[in-house]
Amino acid sequence: MSKDERWVRRDPVTMYATFRWFHGEGFDLLVEDLQRMPTDRPILVEGFRLLPHLVRPHVSDPRHAVWFAPTSDFRRAASGRRRDADAFWMQTSDPDRALSNLLERDRIFSDEIVRDADENDLDVFYVARGDPPVKMRHAVSERLNVQL
Repeated sequence: MSKDERWVRRDPVTMYATFRWFHGEGFDLLVEDLQRMPTDRPILVEGFRLLPHLVRPHVSDPRHAVWFAPTSDFRRAASGRRRDADAFWMQTSDPDRALSNLLERDRIFSDEIVRDADENDLDVFYVARGDPPVKMRHAVSERLNVQL
C-alpha cells in the first residue's frame, strides 16, 4: 500500500479499524514478558497494545493502572515537533489531509481508550499542550504510590 493509499485516500475510521495494535494484537506477548520480570518492584509499561479491558484482569488493584489521553492540541503540537524523517505525512501528495487523517485516527483511538478505561473502572489522565512532564510524573507517582 502506498503512502497516499494509507494516509490520504482512506478515512480515519478505516485507518483506526485496520491498525491491529489499536485492538490488542500482541498483548499476550507483553504479558509473557512481564511474567518473567521481578515482582519485588513496580514496573511501568506503556504502549498502544495495553487496552484497559485487556489489562484489567492482570492487575490486583485498579489503582495500579493508569492511561494517558492526549488532547487534540497536544497531539497536533507533538506532530509539529517531529523530525522531517518522522513526519511521514510530508511524503504524500496531500500532507495536510494525511496529517488530518492521522490526527483524527488517533483521536478515535484516544476516545476508545477513555471509554474502555471508564467501563473497567480504570483511571485516565489527560495530557494537554504545555503540560510539563513533571506534572505527569507527579500524577503517576501519586496515583501509583511510587517514587519516580
